Amino acid sequence: MSNPEVGLIVGGGPGISSSCARLFSREGMKVAVAARNPDKDALKKLEAEHNVALIKCDASDPGSVEAMFRQVSDQLGAPRLVVHNIDGRPREVFRKAITEVDPGPFMQTLTNSTFSAFLVGQQAARHMLDLEGIDGHRGTILYTNASAATKGYPKSGAFAAACHGKAGLAESMARELMPQGIHVAQIPIDAAIGRRQEDGTRAHWLAGETKDDNMADPDCIADVYLQIHRQHKSTWTFEVILRPWTENW
Repeated sequence: MSNPEVGLIVGGGPGISSSCARLFSREGMKVAVAARNPDKDALKKLEAEHNVALIKCDASDPGSVEAMFRQVSDQLGAPRLVVHNIDGRPREVFRKAITEVDPGPFMQTLTNSTFSAFLVGQQAARHMLDLEGIDGHRGTILYTNASAATKGYPKSGAFAAACHGKAGLAESMARELMPQGIHVAQIPIDAAIGRRQEDGTRAHWLAGETKDDNMADPDCIADVYLQIHRQHKSTWTFEVILRPWTENW
């Protein structure tokens, strides 16, 4: 290709999104990261060190998502790789029994996660279908998911509903869009994600410090995302479940 590929990461933070942005940029892509708060320190660092375009977007709002795709296309070009990396859980739903969880945060979880996945996927598909295929490949849409995509844990009803919904959406999109040249895949991560700290250690905000690689490394997750994007069309995958070697599953 004469022009660099454009990668768009929706949902910005210091973990998977930052790892993807750094890797995609090193691989020669033009990269944009969209977030409700693009002024986060981790995102400003990406902007300064990797020339990543930062875009303010509420991914649960249809107008905001549509405007984001227009901005990316105008500023960088139409994206051929779109990553939806939004967890969506407010703290109020963590470890809450079904008899105790408040309906408001429950709905917020579905809106932030599953509904935003639909909005981003819809706009990505519309833009990619207008692109010329490269050996039949118009683009890739990737959804970060979790073990809750297939397992509804106790006291996790909101997250299970959101992750199941995202998994069903992704599968429906894959069956519809892959024959049209758009690769759709989901990546359930069955682990805590231990992101690198300033001192070089890796840790998770709730699970503590990584020991003997017992947590997923976001840099390695990014490697898998890029591999999926570059798969040959004769062997496209739909789902890759990632878990550490020590994980009990």
